[in-house]
Amino acid sequence: MRPIRPLSTDRRGRSARRRTSPVAAALAIGAALALTATACGPGDDNADSKPTASAAQGGSDKIQIPDDIKDRLKEHGIDLDKWKNGEWKNWDKDKWLREAQDYVNPIIDGLWDPDRMRDADKNPDNEVDDNDISGDQGVTDPTPQPVKAAAVGTPYHDSAPYAGKLFFDGPEGSMVCSATVVTDPAHPGKSNMVWTAGHCVHAGKNGGWYRNIAFVPSYNNAGLSDEQLKSATKEEVAPYGVWWGAWAQTSDQWIEQGGPTGGQGAPYDFAVIQVTPEKGSEGKSLEEAVGSAVPVDFNAPAVPKIATMTAKGYPAAPPYDGQTLYQCADKPGRLSLAKAEPTMYRIGCTMTGGSSGGGWIAQGSSGKPSLVSNTSIGPVTAGWLAGPRLGKEAKGIYDAVSKKYAGQ
Repeated sequence: MRPIRPLSTDRRGRSARRRTSPVAAALAIGAALALTATACGPGDDNADSKPTASAAQGGSDKIQIPDDIKDRLKEHGIDLDKWKNGEWKNWDKDKWLREAQDYVNPIIDGLWDPDRMRDADKNPDNEVDDNDISGDQGVTDPTPQPVKAAAVGTPYHDSAPYAGKLFFDGPEGSMVCSATVVTDPAHPGKSNMVWTAGHCVHAGKNGGWYRNIAFVPSYNNAGLSDEQLKSATKEEVAPYGVWWGAWAQTSDQWIEQGGPTGGQGAPYDFAVIQVTPEKGSEGKSLEEAVGSAVPVDFNAPAVPKIATMTAKGYPAAPPYDGQTLYQCADKPGRLSLAKAEPTMYRIGCTMTGGSSGGGWIAQGSSGKPSLVSNTSIGPVTAGWLAGPRLGKEAKGIYDAVSKKYAGQ
């Protein structure tokens, strides 16, 4: 999510996303502010610009990459044998793949060990964009009152088995977001699909695909403290395994417009990831392994007809440490960046960076609890969150990922 700070007395203004992952977008809201994205990554308060020692030690004899992707990588001059041994840390502009068809994420066995996962909450500081973005022409409701985030009951798997934490690497170090297991129409009851924010997989207009993207369902299932996690086993940290992103898709709008601040691309800040287990999962899909997946509603009721939305995530910026799953429930309002772009949902919530990408659950058009949005941006003061309304663009991405793996 992106942070906010007062800029003027004008009722219209600008925001920069609070980070729950590395990229964030700024919003125009009912008060002049500056916002940041809700992801925890390069640019957040809790930061370390260098990967941990364990990051450099990861390696694997088997890189699971489709032949067509291998061919594309060769065209870009990327040697997969060198990649698994550390070449992935080469962030030269020519090596940072950014086009939709160039996503690549070979499994590096053991890279995300407990220490590296815990330390991924620390990222370089981010400068907040103070520029004003007045002139909002869309519908924006009054700023909601802050809703104090509540810790989800442990074990998390009993309370929210579909929720988890997303880990990935960027030019300035390891980063984190939140994500949700969603249903797959091509594989009923056996989904390997995860929903998150676009800025959790791709840096937007000035960057490319993040690397070593991995999803950990029910991360820190027992809610151990940061101190306890220092001696925790991988089974305690990742009880249902580490699932690597075999494929990811986000919107063209995010890739072309998105950035850490400014608001561009925010209404299209969503992504779908197809995952595969780092280790064998006894032939089980992600949905079977965790026992749950949430349907996605691409035609959710209008804001006035939604009584409440619940957002879950692993906030990592102070006062949170990224190790605990939290949630906020509130009646949504509307937030518009521009008349020509879709209006976003907004709820009161004190979650900070790291909660980006976390699913928003509400009673959908089917009358069942469904994923209707994901955390994208929020104010510096951590009083609210905003997420995109999922429409035809989001459905197109969802359907494309499902169809890509329909025969597998």
